[in-house]
Amino acid sequence: MEETDSTEIQTGIRAWLEQVVIGLNLCPFARPVVNDGRLRIRISQATTEEAALTDLQEELIRLAGSKATESETTLLALPAVLTSFPEFNQFLDLVDLLLEQFDWSEDFQIASFHPAYQFAGTEPNAPGNLTNRAPVPLLHILRQQSVTAALDSIADPASIPARNIETMESLGESRLQQLFPWLYRQDPGT
Repeated sequence: MEETDSTEIQTGIRAWLEQVVIGLNLCPFARPVVNDGRLRIRISQATTEEAALTDLQEELIRLAGSKATESETTLLALPAVLTSFPEFNQFLDLVDLLLEQFDWSEDFQIASFHPAYQFAGTEPNAPGNLTNRAPVPLLHILRQQSVTAALDSIADPASIPARNIETMESLGESRLQQLFPWLYRQDPGT
């Protein structure tokens, strides 16, 4: 992957964070982490699942060896692998095994995002799926201690998913096109 591709991917992820995740307040805990520069975005060069797991392991080791005040969380972007959502979803089982294998399950959790994300039991175009749609496949490495503290700091954390779905349902088509341009790009061959 060329350097310009990485820059373009980084720009797209940052725009998604600012406009969707923070802008729509989908994650009420994201703003301070991003604003304080404690979010790392790594653009993986992986083209195989094995290489993606290696990159994930490297990021887990790096995060485990750093302080949350310096590096709170990491987004691992996987633009050249797992572009099919069913493959990505299956890959998440390997992610869970990696966490278990290295006894990281109590220290970290992985949130997943994908351009074609679809929650089980939903239709592909259900508005709720947009809450986990990102420009490229992403693994968000979160410190379990930080997640617990963040959830303890708000009154009703269980209401966040329903509120996020309501937010997505309230957006008109033109606003969705602005926020999720990768979902609306036309294939030049069509």
